[in-house]
Amino acid sequence: MSTQTATPELRLWILEQAQAGHAPDAVLQAMKHSGWDEDVALAALEHTLEGFLAEHARLQQRPAVVPVPEPDLAQSPATLCLPDGQVVRVVASMRDPRVVVFADLLSADECEALRQLAAPRMARSETVDNATGGSEVNAARTSAGMFFGRGETALIARIEQRIAALLRWPVENGEGLQVLHYRPGAEYKPHYDYFDPAQPGSSTILQRGGQRVGTLVMYLNTPAAGGGTTFPDVHLEVAPIQGHAVFFSYDRADPSSRSLHGGAPVIAGEKWVATKWLRERRFD
Repeated sequence: MSTQTATPELRLWILEQAQAGHAPDAVLQAMKHSGWDEDVALAALEHTLEGFLAEHARLQQRPAVVPVPEPDLAQSPATLCLPDGQVVRVVASMRDPRVVVFADLLSADECEALRQLAAPRMARSETVDNATGGSEVNAARTSAGMFFGRGETALIARIEQRIAALLRWPVENGEGLQVLHYRPGAEYKPHYDYFDPAQPGSSTILQRGGQRVGTLVMYLNTPAAGGGTTFPDVHLEVAPIQGHAVFFSYDRADPSSRSLHGGAPVIAGEKWVATKWLRERRFD
């Protein structure tokens, strides 16, 4: 009976050989030539490569990378002057995941006007039903909300044009602006904004404009406490400050985009946000 035991160093070496593209049979032969018992070597090979092969298969099945909206930050500007005269400050920028925080995207008057326009039309927020492509009430989302039609009013059209200039993405590729209202305790648990291609209802959704590739959340007021936008994968929380906005993109519909995010519970006061989702193509 063999007294050899597969060591962590051996498993690391096996993993390195697999990552370098060497076939399992070749790795096994190399181990035998180095004096490893065939049964021990084979068991170590199977144990080590099981997880590697599963991860490799998952990565091979990931959706392809697609173009995404991107503000012009190549020169690390402190401000961006938009065509309508709005001067937007760049507060923070992260590359992976792609997250950018802006200040002064909306004026206080614009925030108030959006809240006033939306208030009479609020209803319990719904999420996409992945099985059918429709929508449904979801316990993970405890806000009230409504959608404006794209360009529905002069105010909406002006904000949409501003967003298009900021993110360099066509107005027609955006969904209608959604306004959400969170009362104390309300939240939206961490989730992805893209549509899961594996779900049966996604094919129906994707017929209108293709996949979602970016999200812009604009804060219409400043809650007394809580209500931040969280990114659990990178332990980031963006404070909800009136007129500020957080933008994030996801170049493939896959968790590797690290675009998992949520709306933290409102602890005191209330939170109003306006969300713009951006699609690959024209959304009608």
